[in-house]
Amino acid sequence: MEPARRQYLEALGLTPWALRSAPPAQAALEAGSELPLEHLGWEELRARVAACVRCGLSATRTQTVFGVGSHTAQWLVVGEAPGAEEDRQGEPFVGRAGQLLNAMLRAIGLARGEVFIANVLKCRPPGNRDPGGEEARQCMPYLERQIALLEPRIMLAVGRIAAQNLLKTDAPLSRLRRQVHSFGHSRVPLIVTYHPAYLLRTPADKRKAWEDLKFAREVCARVQR
Repeated sequence: MEPARRQYLEALGLTPWALRSAPPAQAALEAGSELPLEHLGWEELRARVAACVRCGLSATRTQTVFGVGSHTAQWLVVGEAPGAEEDRQGEPFVGRAGQLLNAMLRAIGLARGEVFIANVLKCRPPGNRDPGGEEARQCMPYLERQIALLEPRIMLAVGRIAAQNLLKTDAPLSRLRRQVHSFGHSRVPLIVTYHPAYLLRTPADKRKAWEDLKFAREVCARVQR
C-alpha cells in the first residue's frame, strides 16, 4: 500500500487489516466517504459514485456505470449516459453500439482495454431520454476526478450531447467536429465525433467518423505529456 494512502486511512481510523476484512465496496466507501473528491483514488471514487444520491436518477437506476478500461490509458472516450443494457451490466458501451465502438478503436490501432471509457452521467436516465442540465452538473465532478486521475493525452467525445456538456456549448455536432477543443484546467485536447448508436442508424456517416478518428490519432501523436 502506498505511504500516502496508508496515512490518510490511518487518519480516518482505518487500518489496512480492517480494510482487508471488510467487503471491498464497503471498505472503499468507508475510506473515501468523508474525503473531498480531489483526494479520492480510483477505488474510493468508484465507491462514492456507487453511493451517489445527488440527483433523482439514483432512485431509478439498477446500478451506477462508473467506467471501464486502463487506469494508465492515453485515450479517454466519453459518451452521454448509460442505456438500458449498460444499466443492467454496469459497464458503458455494451451491445451493438459497444461492438461498433470497439471496431472504431481497432481501426486506429487501439484495443478496448487500452483506453478508458466513461459517460457524462453515471446513471441511466429513464427511457434513455437526454440528460438534464442539472443531472449533468451534479455528475460532472466525478468525470473530472476520473480525468485528473487518468491524465489522458486525448479525449474523444462521442455524440452531440456528450460534446455539448463537456464543452458547455449548444453548437451542433457538425460545427464541433474537425477541431481541437480542450477540456478543464489541464486543457486536455478533445475531439468530437459521432456516437456509435447514431452510426448504426446512419451508416453513411461512418466515413466521416473515420476521418474524425484519424484526426484524433494525429492530434494525440502531437501531444506532449
